[in-house]
Amino acid sequence: MELSKRLQAVADLAGSHPVVADVGTDHGYIPIYLVERKKCERALALDVNEGPLERARRHIMEHDLLGKIEVRQSDGVKALQPGECDCAVLAGMGGALTVKILEEGEEIFRDLKDFVLQPQSEIAKVRHYLAENHYLITAEDMVLEEGKFYPMMKVKVGQAAAYSRMELRYGRDLLRQKHPVLEMFLEKEVCSKEQILKNLESVSGEQIRVRRQEIKAELLLAKEALEVYL
Repeated sequence: MELSKRLQAVADLAGSHPVVADVGTDHGYIPIYLVERKKCERALALDVNEGPLERARRHIMEHDLLGKIEVRQSDGVKALQPGECDCAVLAGMGGALTVKILEEGEEIFRDLKDFVLQPQSEIAKVRHYLAENHYLITAEDMVLEEGKFYPMMKVKVGQAAAYSRMELRYGRDLLRQKHPVLEMFLEKEVCSKEQILKNLESVSGEQIRVRRQEIKAELLLAKEALEVYL
């Protein structure tokens, strides 16, 4: 199984564990890859919808892994029991849904050795939730694939030092690494915010004034983050 750049980075963060659960598995690619590469002995492919589960079953059968990967219909991790797996992967869903699954499945996530998150949106909200609920981000990565930026993180139970606003938005570990993909993202952010401000120059009104102030603050934060690379 060959993975896309995004899924390969997610699988690399997951590392090696006896049993891995892929939440929102879609095509089942990550469990197939992890089992074939002997990164895990068994895997659980979970999804709330039957359509993705059927696709996952078909791919698992094609790779002759029905005895190694169990397909299970599950809303988040509701079909899991504590102790069934050592690591979970939540990739490709929105930040709000990611937080909802973490909240509803707290008993499961507290019992894991670690888990991997790759939110498609609202990543600062996800990082804030983790910090507020005594989860520790142990590693971060970011990839650029087909013009889109994908940040991701490895997490375990633990208490992190307080995060700055910049670290919540862009990632403490990514900033410490001076991650090259984050640098590209920040450069794009600065250009985008500057263009938005330019477009708002000839527009007036209270809502526009407030929006302009918000964009200025976001621009300043992106520029401050870019200073890490100097």
